[in-house]
Amino acid sequence: MKYHKTPKQSDERDKLRKFRELDDAFAQALRQLEGPNSGFDIPTGPPVRSLAALEEDDAVERSQERARLFEERLKALMDEYNQSDHELHELISTLLFYELWPQHQAPELTGG
Repeated sequence: MKYHKTPKQSDERDKLRKFRELDDAFAQALRQLEGPNSGFDIPTGPPVRSLAALEEDDAVERSQERARLFEERLKALMDEYNQSDHELHELISTLLFYELWPQHQAPELTGG
């Protein structure tokens, strides 16, 4: 009987050769990417932000939303009571001057 090479051995060798070629190509690509003069522009996504920065952004957004809602409500009340910007300024200045509305303190709301 003649000795025959089994195709299985050549398939394994071929797979191993292909794997080495792929591994070499991958290693070369990594070296190129890590190089200081790499011409590759790979998008990496947005930068990772800390929880504190995200919370600060949320607080700023909430503050801006409160200010926007306050301004809308104020304009609606001014229209409802037919008050101009000048008249409102005069009213607030008078209240502050006579200390009937201390600065940095919200007035008490009364129902009615």
